[in-house]
Amino acid sequence: MFAKLIETLKANPRTLVFTEGPDARILEATARLKKDGFLTPILVGTEAEVKAAAEKGGFDIEGVRIVDPATYEGMDAMVEKMVELRKGKMSAEDARKNLMKGNYFGTMLVKMGEADCLLGGATYSTADTVRPALQLIKTKPGNNNVSSCFILQRTKDGVDERLCMGDCAIQIDPDEDALVETALECAKTAATFGIDPKIAFLSYSTKGSGKGENVDKVKNACDKAKAAAPELAIDGEMQFDAAVSPVVGQQKFPGSTVAGYANTFIFPEIQSGNIGYKIAQRLGGFAAYGPILQGLNAPINDLSRGCDADEVYKMAIITAALA
Repeated sequence: MFAKLIETLKANPRTLVFTEGPDARILEATARLKKDGFLTPILVGTEAEVKAAAEKGGFDIEGVRIVDPATYEGMDAMVEKMVELRKGKMSAEDARKNLMKGNYFGTMLVKMGEADCLLGGATYSTADTVRPALQLIKTKPGNNNVSSCFILQRTKDGVDERLCMGDCAIQIDPDEDALVETALECAKTAATFGIDPKIAFLSYSTKGSGKGENVDKVKNACDKAKAAAPELAIDGEMQFDAAVSPVVGQQKFPGSTVAGYANTFIFPEIQSGNIGYKIAQRLGGFAAYGPILQGLNAPINDLSRGCDADEVYKMAIITAALA
């Protein structure tokens, strides 16, 4: 999977900003990216601190661009642009203060065209990574929400298996229209990772076997998604066994092109989504990559604060490949 993404990046070079330049995990991944040469990293932080941390860890970042918000030559223009984007919700003084923080400054580097994408969250919370993106990068035309997905991958009996699951990290209790957006964005993300999306809207009910508001929400969202994207393989509402087992799927949902063969799963809310992908990761032996944020005007992704350097490296590739 990553070999194909790297080939894409070799043909379409991208620049990625890391918001936490002095972090050892970021520096180790940056040194690896520099050596590999298919992606250009930018590190946010003071030059002295970043270089001292790199030297301490033995990481070669010679030639990598380090940008310090305190000495950035384009700060006045950046402040002006940020005030314009916030439309009266932030003064120039507040904008300048926020831009001293790596998360806001890095996001504005993307907005100003100095980087194609951003990866943060090694020390910032998810909210601190997503908030500047929502305020400054904003959602794509036609989108009203930001969602997320995880790409899950494992090799079993010599077969490479890949799945897409959303939303498992951002939207707590999405309404019908938000579920539709999540499904359509998941289809695009899945395709980027070589998955031909077969999209199952998940529920505790399969084709009307259960009743209730939650079932209605999922069924209605599925119907809207089918209408919005008739070219995609979408079906639901269905239980997870019906989604993945051909025998159960065709028994409970006869004639469906998705039931039993689904590889892209839309969860009704964050609780089931978060539990679901972690079960697949811990008990199913899948590697989980994400959360991959969807619906923004540029790729902005969030790391786990418990990540290691290899996760940073792989998420950098994923983020850049989406640009």
